[in-house]
Amino acid sequence: MKPVIEIENLSVYYNDICALSNINLTVNERDFLGIMGPNGGGKSTLLKVILGLLKPSEGSIKILGQAPGKSISPIGYVPQFSGFDKGFPINVQDVVLMGRLKEKNYLFHRYSKEDRAIADTVMKNLDVYNFKDRQIGQLSGGQLQRVLIARALAVQPKVLLLDEPTSSLDTGSKPDIYKILKDLNKEITIIVVTHDIGAVSSYIKTVGCLNKVLYYHSEPKLTYDTIKKVYSCPIDLIAHGIPHRVLDNHKEDKNAEHVI
Repeated sequence: MKPVIEIENLSVYYNDICALSNINLTVNERDFLGIMGPNGGGKSTLLKVILGLLKPSEGSIKILGQAPGKSISPIGYVPQFSGFDKGFPINVQDVVLMGRLKEKNYLFHRYSKEDRAIADTVMKNLDVYNFKDRQIGQLSGGQLQRVLIARALAVQPKVLLLDEPTSSLDTGSKPDIYKILKDLNKEITIIVVTHDIGAVSSYIKTVGCLNKVLYYHSEPKLTYDTIKKVYSCPIDLIAHGIPHRVLDNHKEDKNAEHVI
């Protein structure tokens, strides 16, 4: 597999505070990496470094062999949303078309026929085309999340980053989003930051635990020892509604199960 993201000995400091320490990670083409960890563990910082919004204090990172922001292929990004102005006068189509903006001066931008064709295709693929003229405040949580994914895909990325993509969704809407991502993963490398590792475990291919230091696994299963190191306490995570465990059993008590 061809490496898409290569991170070597990467550290990030905010003044004297260490946010990431000596991160080493290779993400291959069409990987589906799930990253979990406690709040303040550096997950958002890592995404900012990959996006080129934050420069590492030490070490290096390459996206398709080049520095972030200089890669020929852009990165699609779906940020976490917890609230927005529902009265903001913008419809679904306009939100998706924002993914086609490339210049810094957006005020008088005119979209080309190609831009509109790409946006239409993405909206149809994500089943949001039928309400493309609907104001975003009229959407359900699941519909809005599909629109945000559509905006990221309008960039035509090789890599898609998602920050807590199901955090604001009801339980019934989460599998729909994960199924969309699994289908996209046939062509696109995906990295998803999530606390919902139990639900996403049947879709991801590899998993990493991040708490300043990264513990990486080449399969979608975590060990008890790793989770204890990351969270600094004995936690055993069970996959809800999934017939296999996300973590191995505790070596000292194979019948103990604690759910978070």
